[in-house]
Amino acid sequence: MKFTVYILFSQQFNKHYTGFTSNIQEGLKSHNELGKDWTAKYRPWKLIYTKDFETKQGALLYEKWLKTGVGRDFVNSLSY
Repeated sequence: MKFTVYILFSQQFNKHYTGFTSNIQEGLKSHNELGKDWTAKYRPWKLIYTKDFETKQGALLYEKWLKTGVGRDFVNSLSY
């Protein structure tokens, strides 16, 4: 099974969201249409970055890194 770490961007609210999933299409649909959590307030979301991993542990470690100061600098450096 493949795991994908992804970054979403809400242009209207200038917000980023970082997460991971084993099904990127369903994850994006959940954030933009189905969910009622934090991300629902900042719709619509645009997918701006993905990185695939062979293991869940690898994806979780990378997602955690993206949420550090250095990782946030990387996220902010992405052009979209």
